[in-house]
Amino acid sequence: MQDQIVYAIVLVVYLAAMIGIGFIFFKRNETQSDYLLGGRTLNPFVSAMSAQASDMSGWLMMGLPGAAFALSGSLSDAFWTAVGLGVGTYINWLILAKRLRKFTEVYDNSITVPSYLQNRFHDQSRVLRTVAALVIIVFFLIYTAAQFAAGAKLFNAMFGLDYSVALLLGTFIIVSYTFLGGYKAVCWTDLVQGLLMFAALVAVVIAAVTSIGGPAAVNQTLVTQNLSDHLLTEKDWIGLNTIGGLGILSALAWGFGYFGQPHIVVRFMGIRHSRDIKPARRIAMVWVIISLTCAVLIGIVGKAYLSLKMDATAFAAMDGEKVFIELVKMIFAGPGLSIIAGVLLAAILAAIMSTADSQLLVTSSAVSEDIFRAFVKKDVSDKTLMWISRGAVIVITIIAALLAIDPDSSVFGLVAYAWAGFGAAFGPVILISLYWKRMNLAGAVAGVLSGGITVIVWRNFIKPFFGVYELLPAFIIAVICIVVVSLVTKPPKPEIEEEFDRALNADV
Repeated sequence: MQDQIVYAIVLVVYLAAMIGIGFIFFKRNETQSDYLLGGRTLNPFVSAMSAQASDMSGWLMMGLPGAAFALSGSLSDAFWTAVGLGVGTYINWLILAKRLRKFTEVYDNSITVPSYLQNRFHDQSRVLRTVAALVIIVFFLIYTAAQFAAGAKLFNAMFGLDYSVALLLGTFIIVSYTFLGGYKAVCWTDLVQGLLMFAALVAVVIAAVTSIGGPAAVNQTLVTQNLSDHLLTEKDWIGLNTIGGLGILSALAWGFGYFGQPHIVVRFMGIRHSRDIKPARRIAMVWVIISLTCAVLIGIVGKAYLSLKMDATAFAAMDGEKVFIELVKMIFAGPGLSIIAGVLLAAILAAIMSTADSQLLVTSSAVSEDIFRAFVKKDVSDKTLMWISRGAVIVITIIAALLAIDPDSSVFGLVAYAWAGFGAAFGPVILISLYWKRMNLAGAVAGVLSGGITVIVWRNFIKPFFGVYELLPAFIIAVICIVVVSLVTKPPKPEIEEEFDRALNADV
């Protein structure tokens, strides 16, 4: 009980600081662009940390360690997923970030993904913008629900709260500063949260391995505790004998998702200048490589450590997605150490908040900017739009919380579904739109629809019989549809191609 009181005090202080940042930026948001994109003024360090913190979410602290915790084929699945994410992060920063920053400013100062797509293809019908906005709303409801579920699991494990009560508490905290501060508040809190996540992952791995007696002792413990029938080798990580080549390809496919994640690519749009992309990429990659490595290791080391410390029945029944939480509570127990534990546990909340706030902001922009302004009242004032965005945050939060009401909700499963949806619906369209002048409006609409629909159909009707991650086939189908439909329909007008060249050469 004493430790729980300390945890509560630390979390209250941390949350007060995050909400305080929201109040600071509340008065500074004068336009819709300020609220949704920060006026394109963020420096490389803040942009990089915000992009990666909003990317990884509670999935990094709970879902990925939970997958590795299961060992067997799940270890190699977690390993290749991490590899795919690392490679995907680098390629996303390398080939998409700079061009997107340029194009979104040249194309009528586009401040959302749907508005960029409309402006890029001169979509007077607004069909593409509408379809894109609806995709954002549907899949971000699932994605945000995953963050709320992770938050509920955290408060349940820390304080023994009923899952529903824990869900309400976490949801209220996340929505507060997103409602107040908008993009800049989200990015600056993401900076703090990204640094905290990084430090916590590294600290817990080092503490757990040291406590057991070193890497060799961890491996031996898995055998002596009957958690593995042999010492783990590189074959267990690679997994050719467990998940096979198709399974590896499926896990690597997570990397394709980066090109289409609205809450990540919007960070490229908000950086102050395209020349800042390169230093931001270097910062992002250091964070990503170390954080993903530590997350996978926590699942393995945590399994060894907890098997020695927990009752056998409790250990067998433990939710693997809570391995980080249980490690922290046991390693850093007692006077003084519980303060450290509170800070480390706050890192999980940081991971959850840093993604959920971004998702709420992007979804609210789809409602206010891409639906209300586009179809209800085009000449609405920026002040009114900001309040519509804030109102959308509240409504979306309520729906996402209802989706997460099941205490058995899998953080990993929900994130995988939404990640695939965005990766396939937007990834091919955004990427090809930045590199191919011949791509047209019909091809873009075909890409968004085919990618999103394939994810839903594959996951619900095909995947149970053919276990390939839905992002891979959906991404390929979307690329084919974009190219084929663009080639068999009329080419873009000359002014559209001229605008493409102007965006490519812009110094912004």
